[in-house]
Amino acid sequence: MLSEVHPKLPMKDKSRTRNYYINGLGFEDIGAEDYEGYLILKKDHVEIHFFEFKNLDVLANFGQVYIRTDNIEKLYLEVINKNIKIHENGSLRTQPWGQKEFSLLDPDHNLLTFGQGE
Repeated sequence: MLSEVHPKLPMKDKSRTRNYYINGLGFEDIGAEDYEGYLILKKDHVEIHFFEFKNLDVLANFGQVYIRTDNIEKLYLEVINKNIKIHENGSLRTQPWGQKEFSLLDPDHNLLTFGQGE
């Protein structure tokens, strides 16, 4: 029986990734220990793991996560107010499939799409 999923995304620089997610997106570091080359972050019920990939070509990175939210307008405004760059094709809008979504790229070009059903 499946109960949860915790995606693992690549990162080039642990401190830069930690800063972006904690200070920008409001995640917290929940790693019981500070493991070299590994990072575990959580916000509300979402947990994301990161593994160090020093030779990552960020322009060739296709890491992606779809995160559901129950208040997408509030989240979008929080992101905008913190001057976090929205993906050029990822402004808040209702998609043809009925989800209201927006997207951004983290410092390693992992695509984060946030969505809420109607």
